[in-house]
Amino acid sequence: MLLTSSQISMTISSGIVFIFTSLLFLSGYVLQQQTVRSLQAAIHPPPPPIPSGAPSATALARPFGHPPGSSGYVSYQKLLGGPAPDIDWKQAAYVQLVTGHMTVCNAVMIFAELAAQKSRAQRVLLYPKMWDQDVEHDGLRALELERSMRLIRVAAVRYGVVLAPIEEMLDIGAGNTDAAFPLSGLLSMTRFDHILYLRSSGLIIDSSALDTLLSLPTNASLTSFSDSSTAPPPLTLLTPSRAAFQTAIATLRGNPSSEHAYLRRNTHFLALPSTPAPLVSRTSALHNASEDFDAGTFLSQAGYVQLFDEDIKGPEYNIPRDVFLQSRPRPGEARSAWEELYEMYRMRRMAVCGLDLEPMPAVFGPETDGGDKVGT
Repeated sequence: MLLTSSQISMTISSGIVFIFTSLLFLSGYVLQQQTVRSLQAAIHPPPPPIPSGAPSATALARPFGHPPGSSGYVSYQKLLGGPAPDIDWKQAAYVQLVTGHMTVCNAVMIFAELAAQKSRAQRVLLYPKMWDQDVEHDGLRALELERSMRLIRVAAVRYGVVLAPIEEMLDIGAGNTDAAFPLSGLLSMTRFDHILYLRSSGLIIDSSALDTLLSLPTNASLTSFSDSSTAPPPLTLLTPSRAAFQTAIATLRGNPSSEHAYLRRNTHFLALPSTPAPLVSRTSALHNASEDFDAGTFLSQAGYVQLFDEDIKGPEYNIPRDVFLQSRPRPGEARSAWEELYEMYRMRRMAVCGLDLEPMPAVFGPETDGGDKVGT
């Protein structure tokens, strides 16, 4: 029996419809199986959390630096090599104390990095209460105040920072901004068990190492890392207590300029080696780096690096090129790390604060408005 042309067309059309229907069915089946597997993965119980006492390979295995020759160093080394203490992170805090406009941006940069790295410790920014009410008549200082308050609000809104405007201690530092806001005043913050203060101007590379430092038990009210220089330590760990605060204030009340001597006398110092070290270091130490120094390893392991070099006023400033070039370490890995840190500071300053480098002041002298307090 011969098929007519219409029957042939119908057969071909039916075949095409059958093929496409089969393909549609198969694609739907595959999609359904993928959806089922996705749902199974979504509702699958998560793996059990790591116990709070489990060692952290990235944070706990870090040495503090060279042994200072005291028995106390051994206990710290044992803690760093063992299980992480289980602490209430509501009782541990990073506290930045700013007394001048030039240091506000770096404080916000520190908080921004802590937030980005999901540090569990609290974040508190102390600043002069007068800034909330101050009305400047000088145009430049009015702009500085406006900029500082803008950055302080950014810290609160973006990075979860608790703002704490503080009054001057007029009976201690009347007429002297630095003395009126002493670092030892942080000992009064007894709602916290431990406080970590990072000196400007520096960069947090890995906050997990610093979080570990906050968790270490210590009987000292003040613990710092110090090298042989007279420069203030880049990092200070405080254990607040009413007794320690009252002792400090009683000492300072008669002689505000004596805080340097008080801190030197009452601080438990851990040795900060003159060569680059994990956890905390200075860029000046890169000048003494050994021949086998590796920039990548140092930058991946560092906790906090303070950009401090004798011939450079600070990383916030647009240093003249000839001064910058002469201040670098000798060619090699150390120079690469040094240059990368200064560039990293510039980039973070722009990203977090929206600020370019400051022009160099006309006179290269002691900071008169918010610079680091010598001796703290």
